[in-house]
Amino acid sequence: MPRHLVIGNGKFLINLDQHSYMRDLYYPFVGQLNHIGGYQCRVGIWVDGSFAWLNAPEWQFKLAYVEDSLVTEVTATHPGLGVTLLMNDGVHQREDIYLKRIQITNHNSTVREIRMFFNQDLLINETEVGDTAAYYPANNTVFHYKKDRYFMFNGSTGTEGIYQYSTGVKRFYNAEGTWRDAEDGHLMGNAIAQGSVDSTISFRLFVPPNANQTLYYWMGAGKTLEEVKKLDAYVKDSHPGKLLDRVTVYWQRWANKIERDYGDLPLEVQRLFKQSLLLVRTQTDVNGAIIAANDSDIMQSNRDHYSYMWPRDGALIAYSMSMAGYQGMIIPFFNFCANVLSPEGYLHHKYNPDGTVGSSWHPYIHSGRVQLPIQEDETALVLYALWQDFQKNGSLEFAQSLYRNLIRRAARFMSTYIDQELNLPKPSYDLWEERYGIFTFTASAVYGGLIAASNFSNLFGDEERSNRYKHTAEKIKSGILKHLWDEGEQRFVRGLYMEDGEWVKDMTLESSVYGIFEFGVLPADDDRVVSTMKANKAGLMIKTEVGGVARYHHDYYFQRSTDIENVPGNPWIICTLWIAEWEIEYAKSLADLEAPRQTLEWVVKHAMESGVLSEQLDPFTGEPVSVAPLTWSHATYVLTVVKYLNKYKQLTK
Repeated sequence: MPRHLVIGNGKFLINLDQHSYMRDLYYPFVGQLNHIGGYQCRVGIWVDGSFAWLNAPEWQFKLAYVEDSLVTEVTATHPGLGVTLLMNDGVHQREDIYLKRIQITNHNSTVREIRMFFNQDLLINETEVGDTAAYYPANNTVFHYKKDRYFMFNGSTGTEGIYQYSTGVKRFYNAEGTWRDAEDGHLMGNAIAQGSVDSTISFRLFVPPNANQTLYYWMGAGKTLEEVKKLDAYVKDSHPGKLLDRVTVYWQRWANKIERDYGDLPLEVQRLFKQSLLLVRTQTDVNGAIIAANDSDIMQSNRDHYSYMWPRDGALIAYSMSMAGYQGMIIPFFNFCANVLSPEGYLHHKYNPDGTVGSSWHPYIHSGRVQLPIQEDETALVLYALWQDFQKNGSLEFAQSLYRNLIRRAARFMSTYIDQELNLPKPSYDLWEERYGIFTFTASAVYGGLIAASNFSNLFGDEERSNRYKHTAEKIKSGILKHLWDEGEQRFVRGLYMEDGEWVKDMTLESSVYGIFEFGVLPADDDRVVSTMKANKAGLMIKTEVGGVARYHHDYYFQRSTDIENVPGNPWIICTLWIAEWEIEYAKSLADLEAPRQTLEWVVKHAMESGVLSEQLDPFTGEPVSVAPLTWSHATYVLTVVKYLNKYKQLTK
């Protein structure tokens, strides 16, 4: 189910699969309104009377990006047809334009007529009802539209534009779609179709022997026909190849805008660091929503998706990008959170990219008891990330703009949502969204969030609030040390549950207790932290050739093995990196950095060929499991590299 290649500009996001087919098209928000919905926009080739779609098994693919960019570099060779395609895909950094360049190499010793076919299988606004696909003779294009969504498709072989076209009905009665019409090398030329429709266009080239020629294909997205016509004219006037080259240069400048000394990190670790920066950028909407993942294939196992802004994911991703020097792209995230904060001062489970509240499985009442359907760590981590960003970048005016509407309101909620007997936050759902209780991760996050609020209040001369927030944070710290530390096991527990009127410890080994040092409750070298993290590393490590660390003991989500002692769960990228983060914080010598450096190399080894990181891995094959790319995986990798470099510099002074 992973998406192998991702391109976008913060408004317009396209996912490509292993065959270079468009599978997801999000517009006008990253993660909201998927106009392809996982269907295949096929690409095919006709050579000397033989036809092949790019998903035919004979094709040999190599998937990559142009180094340090968001332009793909895909090579596809078909030995039987004697052709190789070198494909570059990119989204314009400013305009909502998708560009594709295909260099076609003819390996035969004769001139050959070659036709390329592009199928457009859209379901505009996420439904096939009421779409229109039509040929537009004024500029020799095909366009699809519904309401205020228009998509125009065109291309060029240098001297010629679209060779043939057709529109038609798809997936209705016996109609499969116009892609079937392409398989004889000719298109019927039907000029318009409405309802559940698709379209296919073709281009013709005559390629000399043992030589190559180049074809361009592009799409513009807009709200009106006039908008997409202007985008089409812009591409033709500017030349699609030059535009694609500029896209490459722009993202290479963006990925390398911060000069870094990478110390002893191998080149492949450095490359994935920069690719991760870029992939996080594709999942970040210009209006502030940082989306968890946009891989629609998850719908095959769940009638929902990851195309939401979880405040926790967003906060930790924003923190990572800030530490990497990319404050500019995360400022809208904090404004987004301020705008969607509830009147009571908490953030909901998750949000749609447009700021509306997302779907949820957290109830307002459970076992007859009314409860808030929240994960309190999500509110806390936004403040924690904001303070970390301020310490890094010192944007006083920006922090002041959020003081009343975000910082104070969220801190007031966290200060009052307290169990006074335990001196811990009241129960809420855990970060994995599975359990209701009081958790070490959540309590640590709330501590970090209140310390951040105290620091901001002190910064703005509000001593009374600063003291109050700090006092509450210190009470929470005392509650953590008293109730969430287990003396017998010598480690912090996952959390507490209420059973028969009594608080009971959950002793499950849990990776997220790393929050105890990450959010500042205790230093990484505190004996209690050391024993906890060592217990996690020993008990959650996957004892297969793949390795890695599980979320927690006996993790059921996409479970691949019931041999819990050897495979406590699937290895998660983020959980494996949390161990590395602790090892970096704890390191006293360069020798201590060997283990986390090996973890960074492990992540590189288990990235997909294109550099995309999934949520989980199969513990036996290392193949991606669940969604890919997972934004949190890439951001955690970024943060771990930054922390490694900082510690390396400190130890080599």
